[in-house]
Amino acid sequence: MEKKDYYKLTDKELLAEKKKLKNSKIFHAASIGFLAGILIFGFVAWSLSPKKQVGFLIPMLIPIVFIYRMIKNPNKNKDLEEVLKKRHLN
Repeated sequence: MEKKDYYKLTDKELLAEKKKLKNSKIFHAASIGFLAGILIFGFVAWSLSPKKQVGFLIPMLIPIVFIYRMIKNPNKNKDLEEVLKKRHLN
């Protein structure tokens, strides 16, 4: 994936990129919420089960890894946000 030079884009192109950024943030927030719901449901089901097998918790690491990766890289579009602030398009 190539990195765009946001300083060379026009205002209309920047607004289109801003819309993509907003949609991306909404998708990431919804995904994190969905994965957190899976985690909560899994832990509650495990805690209420009569047989508390630790092996059940191993698949619960998958949502934790995905949530960590989504939270770890939030500044991926920091350049775009800087250009939008400089041009007063935010």
